Amino acid sequence: MANAEQIKSLIKAHIENDQNRFITLALQIAAIEAKQGHTEFAFEIRDLIDKSKLSKVVKLKPFLNDFGDLILEIVPQVRKVELIVTSEISDKIERILLEYKQSDKLGKYGMKNRRKIMMAGSPGTGKTMTASVIAQELKLPLYIILMDKLVTKFMGETGNKLRQIFELIEEKKGVYFFDEFDTIGGERAKDNDVGEMRRVLNSFLHFIENDKSESLILAATNNISLLDQALFRRFDDIIRYNIPNEIEILKLITNKLSIFKPTFKLEPITKIALGLSHAEITSVCEDAIKDAILHNKNKIEKNKLMKFLEIKRSVYLGN
Repeated sequence: MANAEQIKSLIKAHIENDQNRFITLALQIAAIEAKQGHTEFAFEIRDLIDKSKLSKVVKLKPFLNDFGDLILEIVPQVRKVELIVTSEISDKIERILLEYKQSDKLGKYGMKNRRKIMMAGSPGTGKTMTASVIAQELKLPLYIILMDKLVTKFMGETGNKLRQIFELIEEKKGVYFFDEFDTIGGERAKDNDVGEMRRVLNSFLHFIENDKSESLILAATNNISLLDQALFRRFDDIIRYNIPNEIEILKLITNKLSIFKPTFKLEPITKIALGLSHAEITSVCEDAIKDAILHNKNKIEKNKLMKFLEIKRSVYLGN
């Protein structure tokens, strides 16, 4: 059973609303219980944690009846320390946060804080997580614009929806995240482009250029080369995300496996993970933790971690 110190730490994490620390401690207790043969109790703890994540970390709900399922609100729970990115990206995020928090000081000198940010990079490299971190750090709601719901086959309807979204951005302060932005931001000169999508992009360019709200507007794309060049001057900054290098991989795996501290060196493991995205490596670490819990172990096994990494490589990299 959990000892007195673990219970006190668990209660303290709950009182301080430290969700990640609370989950870490709960998983540690589950691992101890599993090792002592109390597997059913360990599974119950794990299931409660999984349900908590669904309801608090990635809880999505329709925003306002007028928008139906076009805009979803997420309760941001990701902390800045959990975002493993390059120092260049980290510096840019810090600059966005600092300028927002001191926007009044900038305003006295006729300057405006960065509010419109383009994020570009392969899937799973941290763009959505960045949006969540920014919202969490600034204590603002995070609103996801569902691009597949925004674009319709009816002429003029997509542009009308865009206008309503920007009216909302003006009325309700928050972080607004346009994921898969190339859906509407594609280059207007493309031969295969249809007239309606050119009109939609022109509408977006007009709306974002004239936006004077206090909200932050984030747009993400997996392929920046697809975007119309006219977009770039409408954004205050561009953040480019890449597949993690060995140093970032080591930090990521160390953070994710901290509750099941490996007894082996992780440096050689990072080479196997090269080429995988942040999201894919996180998934591997979670698989390794689940495997340890299911087999009543409180440590991650090196061969299991390597096996899960190799499986992920074969699926996503083909080798």
